[in-house]
Amino acid sequence: MASPATAPPPPGNLKRIVAASLIGTTIEWYDFFLYGSAAALVFNKLFFPESDPLVGTLLSFLTYAVGFAARPLGALVFGHYGDRLGRKKLLVLSLLLMGGATFAIGLLPTHATIGTAAPVLLTVLRLVQGFALGGEWGGAVLLVSEHGDARRRGFWASWPQTGAPAGQLLATGVLSLLTAVLSDAAFGSWGWRIPFLLSGVLVIVGLWIRLSVDESPVFRQALAQAEARTAGAERTPLVSVLRHHWRDVLVAMGARMAENIGYYVITAFILVYATASAGVSEQTALNAVLIGSAVHFAVIPAWGALSDRIGRRPVYLLGAAGVGLWMFPFFGLVDTGSFGGLLVAVTVGLVLHGAMYAPQAAFFSEMFATRMRYSGASIGAQFASVAAGAPAPLIATALLADHGSSTPIALYVIAAAVVTVIAVAAGRETRHRDLAAVGPSAAGEPEAARAADARTV
Repeated sequence: MASPATAPPPPGNLKRIVAASLIGTTIEWYDFFLYGSAAALVFNKLFFPESDPLVGTLLSFLTYAVGFAARPLGALVFGHYGDRLGRKKLLVLSLLLMGGATFAIGLLPTHATIGTAAPVLLTVLRLVQGFALGGEWGGAVLLVSEHGDARRRGFWASWPQTGAPAGQLLATGVLSLLTAVLSDAAFGSWGWRIPFLLSGVLVIVGLWIRLSVDESPVFRQALAQAEARTAGAERTPLVSVLRHHWRDVLVAMGARMAENIGYYVITAFILVYATASAGVSEQTALNAVLIGSAVHFAVIPAWGALSDRIGRRPVYLLGAAGVGLWMFPFFGLVDTGSFGGLLVAVTVGLVLHGAMYAPQAAFFSEMFATRMRYSGASIGAQFASVAAGAPAPLIATALLADHGSSTPIALYVIAAAVVTVIAVAAGRETRHRDLAAVGPSAAGEPEAARAADARTV
């Protein structure tokens, strides 16, 4: 029988919480992916005009990678205060930071106006984006996981995950529309600013919805228990995570390798590869990613529901192995230069990616105790992004420049898939864990560690 903290909430309340998390993550990922698409299409010309075209793209992707470097810091700061103060407050702050930075990019002068100060300011704003996103993901998935029905946690927690393809869909769709209706000169001059300025409107809508939801009942219960105790000072969440859940952090980091690298190769680097090597127009490449993202959005809840039936690990392993095996056919289809081949390549790749991304929210949430869950899930997810998603488009572009072939890029993604398969296979199945009860004992810690952790819930 479900405990009071984990009993299914009223359907209407749960749907409102899911909607708040989904809309918030969609806006944040829209902001983040918009930068990635703009980095591939226009930032190399606007902010690094004195460079060779391919070198300019590399420099543009370097500022893109900088955003990932700030994500671990965001994970540490937001995780610490999210475990101390609650999920909701930190989610509101992350949305404000991300939206403000994105809106500011839309107003930023280019290299032609202020010289080298332009890429410097662009990099600073990208750092703010990364910092905000580093705190957003953990809080959004925990808010749903800790409210939701334990029997369908994988399904409900997968909905905030659809914010990534929804944000990609929205960002790519706006860019695709603008490149279709504007001339290259108009888009390069002022049209690229429109999607960034739209972020201001989206943030207002997101805040209105996000402020209407309640704090997680699981967190409120754990906080009340902690405040009722008088013995000793409570450890900081980070210390507790590293002491009792270091193995789970490593599993989470390894699990993200194929998921993160595969995603950015399929959606960001493909805009460079398809246009530079396969002779496909920017509009065609954007349209393929647009359609693939729509399919990606649709399949994520289905993969999440499947993880409720057969477990998080089997679904995750299927996705990791599938992405690795798909890489050579993926580039082979793109090399045909046809829209159909490109569309199949991107769509199948994203469907397989969804098998990792969908159960990830519940899987990571179920690994950690309540008062260290925000920190643990965020650290595991965001520290991995520095080695995975951050350099992925940069490494892929450099490999293409050095070898003129997709083979080393495919091998790069396959290696990441091997790491993920090993990490997930080494982890424990978490599907049946009660989030109100899970703690170091659930992760197999010795009795002494359980007693020591009694102060941290």
